[in-house]
Amino acid sequence: MDLRARPFRSVLYIPASKARALEKAKTLPVDAIIFDLEDAVAAEEKPAARKLLAEMLAEGGFGPRFCIVRINGLDTEWGADDVAALRGAGAHAVLLPKVETTAQLDALGDAIPGVELWAMMETPRGVLNADALAAHPRLGGFVMGTNDLIKELRCRPRPDRMPLLTSLGQCLLAARAHGIVAIDGVYNAFRDEEGLRAECAQGRDLGFDGKSLIHPDQVAAANAVFAPTVAEIDLSRRQIAAFDEARRKGLGIAVVDGRIVENLHIVTARETLAKAAAIAELETVT
Repeated sequence: MDLRARPFRSVLYIPASKARALEKAKTLPVDAIIFDLEDAVAAEEKPAARKLLAEMLAEGGFGPRFCIVRINGLDTEWGADDVAALRGAGAHAVLLPKVETTAQLDALGDAIPGVELWAMMETPRGVLNADALAAHPRLGGFVMGTNDLIKELRCRPRPDRMPLLTSLGQCLLAARAHGIVAIDGVYNAFRDEEGLRAECAQGRDLGFDGKSLIHPDQVAAANAVFAPTVAEIDLSRRQIAAFDEARRKGLGIAVVDGRIVENLHIVTARETLAKAAAIAELETVT
């Protein structure tokens, strides 16, 4: 499935050390899973976790869900072993934490050929280098590490995320310039659905493809907020029909609901319909 159409509304972190959680992931209505070997796994559990994860990925059963593995940094004592365990295991992508330079991506790419690379954007230097990172030929997506960014920027967490908007925007600009996926950071209060929906709506309106999540209870809200609405689908269809009719009459623009519709609006409308179709396809086989 084309990454421009493939849904990434919900991207759920799952500890790679938890067999029951890994098994449950096969049944969750998520668009993508980040199997976490880094922060969610204690140092003494990392060898067993990577072995378990490699076995379960090789076994399969995750259906259409996009499977991403967040490894430990290659500069840690666990990174090289993570990569070795994942070669040929069946992950769609490998997510590297705290990416700041293209050299880090080159090193990971050399270590694990044939797998898409993703980058955690969670440091000031990484954000400042977002354009160069997004241009890397192996990179498929950014995942915002907003908790680490708050720490590194020494800013205060706020409901409106004002202190993070520059970082979010810079990474999103780079992602869009180079055609890669952009996933918003986590919402920590996993029982606060109202707050989650508000932050999902902000991320959606900024332009992110979806939300990274820390609990299965957050999936439904992210799926709903990041999906095209019935009204958006209807408007897209009417815009395309009106524009096609205008073109048949030799006109370059159409008018729908009192608003001008040009070719750029049709591009967006077709993308909306393609995303809606991809979501329907995914939900049929999930």
